[in-house]
Amino acid sequence: MHTDNHTKRGLVLEGGALRGLFTAGILDVMMEHAIEPDGIIGVSAGAAFGCNYKSRQPGRALRYNMRFARDKRYCSLRSLLTTGNIFNAEFAYHTVPTEYDIFDGETFGRNPMEFYLVCTDVATGRAVYKRCERSGHEFFDWVRASASMPVVSRIVSLDGRSLLDGGVADSIPLKYFESIGYKRNLVILTQPDGYVKHPGRLMPLIRFALRKHPEMARAMANRHKMYNAQTAYVRQAEQEGRCMVIRPDAPLPIGHISHDAEEMRRVHAIGRETAMRQIDRIKDFFAQD
Repeated sequence: MHTDNHTKRGLVLEGGALRGLFTAGILDVMMEHAIEPDGIIGVSAGAAFGCNYKSRQPGRALRYNMRFARDKRYCSLRSLLTTGNIFNAEFAYHTVPTEYDIFDGETFGRNPMEFYLVCTDVATGRAVYKRCERSGHEFFDWVRASASMPVVSRIVSLDGRSLLDGGVADSIPLKYFESIGYKRNLVILTQPDGYVKHPGRLMPLIRFALRKHPEMARAMANRHKMYNAQTAYVRQAEQEGRCMVIRPDAPLPIGHISHDAEEMRRVHAIGRETAMRQIDRIKDFFAQD
């Protein structure tokens, strides 16, 4: 057991839809090397793929994404038009983890590693941080809410709140994790060093889609400012030695959505290769107190 003076070690996982397979590749290598952080916080794809760390299932994120890459029940325009969700809520978040590629909820619940995810409260435009201790359909809905991109997803109602993609309010929740006691954090980003987010070109469409939710629309309009401030904060923390950052060396060769299984495999392989190159550094970083 950890003593009270143990420095809590965390993993902070940015989203980025299928760019998150880069993160999954890194996590798979870390699991294979038995690196056990005290806690994880994931946003959007970072939550959807990062929960496999607590359930100790390397390879799972890549496996089911490749398997269902071209399955219209999983992610498709048809799903968007018929259900309001481009990633089918029932099939992708409930059927897949309970019937096709079983999520190990028992291990997830037993593993003392803390798991947090981030959503955005549609009414306020602010981040909601949720600690998830056990698996099950409510947990899958929290993951879905964290990853529900505005305009192409329906609002998810949980705990009396209306929720969407956590990346709108807090894309890289390092500051939050530090605030709850995680003082040594490995931050995994899905954009290369120097990436700057610009105002969204689709803001007129987004404003219209969110016309009943002005605070959410405002958060979307300001998202680039929030994101760029967070990458600056991460860079400062990295320079001060409070965190270690792993980023891709170049923009990842995949879009937000992909139906190409080989493209997915390549991005995952880039993550694995990046982690293998830095595995000794990662071990040393987590070994320090």
